[in-house]
Amino acid sequence: MKAIIPAAGFGTRLRPHTYTQPKALLQVAGKPILAHIIDELVTVGVDEIVLVVGYLGERIEAQMRERYRSLRLQFVRQEEPLGNGHAVYVARERLDGDPVLLIFGDTIIKGDLAGLVRSRQSVAGVAEVEDPRRLGVVELDGAGYVRRIIEKPSEPPSNLAVVGAYLIHDTRALRRALERMVTEDRRMKGEYWLADAMQLMIDAGERMKTFRVDHWYDCGTVDALLQANRDLLKLMPPAVSAGIKSTVISPSYISPSAVLEASVVGPYASIGDGARVISSHVKDSIINAHAIIEEARLEQSIVGERAVIRRATGKVNVGDSSVVEV
Repeated sequence: MKAIIPAAGFGTRLRPHTYTQPKALLQVAGKPILAHIIDELVTVGVDEIVLVVGYLGERIEAQMRERYRSLRLQFVRQEEPLGNGHAVYVARERLDGDPVLLIFGDTIIKGDLAGLVRSRQSVAGVAEVEDPRRLGVVELDGAGYVRRIIEKPSEPPSNLAVVGAYLIHDTRALRRALERMVTEDRRMKGEYWLADAMQLMIDAGERMKTFRVDHWYDCGTVDALLQANRDLLKLMPPAVSAGIKSTVISPSYISPSAVLEASVVGPYASIGDGARVISSHVKDSIINAHAIIEEARLEQSIVGERAVIRRATGKVNVGDSSVVEV
């Protein structure tokens, strides 16, 4: 089974962190967003992954090749940020007739992916949402097949949002739809949307059902990243190493190489490799690798790699190598 993962976006809503890190490598619940996605795919038998990269793509390639040495990894570059549909378009040569999974590189999905892979027809992952106007939405016919996929409709025909996961059986049909989308320059707000290519494919005769996703996390903003951290820690509470000289309140993730002294950490804290938390209280926060937290009380915070926070109280959001002293 092959998967294509578009992971080329700038992640502007996650700045300052994405000034120095690609969005797909931001940490949540103890590992990069992209690692959460790939680990799920590996469990259902995916052994070949095509990653579409752009901004800081060389960092994604280096980390993923190091982390997944047994996987067949291919990297395709999207030179211009022209939307998620264009990201799949630049990888169209990999749409060679065999079924393929399409998973967005900023969306972590937890559910019966094994059931999705077993499907004998094309499937779109969906979830019920309260306000579907900011997402892509599906409209079904009387037999449960997808009639329309509409990107960010002002008047949604349903509350079933597409969550960035598709299984496509007739991949040559998708390739033709992508090529038509670009040839006819079908853009919205300057970008090519994958939903538009899917609609062209459906209009040409491809039959597509839906697949309900239990849990999905669009990690596109700071608030969304923190919410994903909370929920993933609750779903898979990691073990905490013995011998820590501090109080750890579950669910939390503490890297084995992190140093905690005279502190209270958690709940919902993720402490990265080599980070130091000294005489502090940290909860509901992501502290990245080699950051230093001293005499601080932090919550709902994201602290970049090698950043230093001393005596701060409340909510902070600082990028790599920053210093905050109060």
